[in-house]
Amino acid sequence: RGRPAMPGPRCPPPVLPVLPVLRWLPRYSRAWLPLDLLAGLAVGLTAVPQALAYAELAGLPLQYGLYSSFMGCFVYCFLGTAKDVTLGPTAIMSLLVSSYAFHEPVYAVLLTFLSGCIQLAMGLLHLGFLLDFISCPVIKGFTSAASLTISFNQIKNILGLQGIPRQFFLQVYETLRRIGETRVGDAVLGLSCLAVLAALRAMKSHLPRAASAEPLAARISYLIVWISATARNALVVLFAGLVAYSFQVMGSQPLTLTGSIPQGLPPFRPPRFSMAAPNGTVPFQSMVEDMGVGLAVVPLMGLLETIAIAKAFASQNSYRIDANQELLALGIANILGSFVSSYPITGSFGRTAVNAQSGVCTPAGGLVTGALVLLSLAYLTSLFYYIPKAALAAVIISAVVPMFDAGIFRTLWRVKRLDLVPLCVTFLLCFWEIQYGIVAGVLVSGILLLYSIARPPVEVSEGDVLLVQPGGSLHFPAIECLRDTVCSRALTASPPRSVILDCCHISSIDYTVVVGLAELLQELRKHGLSLAFCGLKDPVLKVLLSADLEGFQHFSSWEEA
Repeated sequence: RGRPAMPGPRCPPPVLPVLPVLRWLPRYSRAWLPLDLLAGLAVGLTAVPQALAYAELAGLPLQYGLYSSFMGCFVYCFLGTAKDVTLGPTAIMSLLVSSYAFHEPVYAVLLTFLSGCIQLAMGLLHLGFLLDFISCPVIKGFTSAASLTISFNQIKNILGLQGIPRQFFLQVYETLRRIGETRVGDAVLGLSCLAVLAALRAMKSHLPRAASAEPLAARISYLIVWISATARNALVVLFAGLVAYSFQVMGSQPLTLTGSIPQGLPPFRPPRFSMAAPNGTVPFQSMVEDMGVGLAVVPLMGLLETIAIAKAFASQNSYRIDANQELLALGIANILGSFVSSYPITGSFGRTAVNAQSGVCTPAGGLVTGALVLLSLAYLTSLFYYIPKAALAAVIISAVVPMFDAGIFRTLWRVKRLDLVPLCVTFLLCFWEIQYGIVAGVLVSGILLLYSIARPPVEVSEGDVLLVQPGGSLHFPAIECLRDTVCSRALTASPPRSVILDCCHISSIDYTVVVGLAELLQELRKHGLSLAFCGLKDPVLKVLLSADLEGFQHFSSWEEA
């Protein structure tokens, strides 16, 4: 659905790790070339206006959005394992950069370099599993809060207001207080752009697929509509720029314009590890201290976005990805990107969706996207002067509104209400500060996880003996709870009863558990009762036998006991 009706030459098989480009390049087919070219152009037409808009969101000069949009395309072509994924600036990463780079390009570029080093190290050390500790409710809470925060952050540009503070609650207060200062031209253009973008998005989602048997005119019409909907950001920005230019020619300008953007490619140089300031020089150590927790949040969120997007599209298209290779690709892309003045990049869901729907067959489509961005930097920046800020704000709002998942609250209420706790904690605290929301959400999720480990479900069946069956693995936080349950039920029964511990669900135990079981054996023996084990798996049985517990007896099943 939403994919152009053209012959679908068979795409290459799954890309595997090591040097992924060598897996598909020697077998590259001419039949893949037109699809890769079309996909690269479609993504490029989306990437250029989004790059300008995201730089505005990050609080950086607009050229830095373009500086951040080409290196990831080239690197991922050689090192990426998912044919659909595109790397570049995103709304969430831009929001994080605005928080931790303080609207200073030097900080943003250094943050890119350090984030890339951390991501590369995680890939080399195979630490991608750490991302598994960020639960889905935390991610949903963060992205939903980010959607609202980013959207409201752009209301000031839609209304043409200046001097609105960055903090969310102050933004809301100041925007409402100064709404009477709205510039009519900006508001009309911004709302019109939003309406057009929404209409084109809806048109694309409901566009029926053209069959190859249909007349040529119908297929051409379908392709024109599909390209218009796919390149809607570029079309809206172009239209808004023409409107602004017309007003400029007539001698009146009711719109707030982007202004001059330096023309030419960025110099290739290492990031600066110090920054000149009015009262001296800010050294590297102070810059790192200023960025603080951002050095953990930015690389982790970058990895999370990239891997989540790669897995999503890989599962849809039935191929495999290698998570650690993705970490390496993203780390190297950020490190090299810092040499061309990029701010941190990650996988983009919107542009990846455009890539997939365009029928891309290999990561080579990224070469076309990167080349289009470079051409824009080299020859088109003088035209960007006339792009209204309201149009860029509309592009950002249109991109982030789908990130808000209102249904997740209802879903979790129906599936597992306890998961609403980390979701709501993350969602609410992200409006205060993003890092507090993410850290608090991860901590709450961790506490809930640890509680489930420390208090596993224990099923007790009464008869001539007590049959006690722990519902999960037994680790040291849980042994005291198990001892209390067994002792209280066995000793308070009338008469007191011996115990059979059914270990069929227990796959591993640790030393503290062994000590706790030994004490439980002694406690029951003092009262003339016995404790027998059944259903022991080999690793658990081996540990218990090596511990040489006094009075230890075990059976293959509780019936034998």
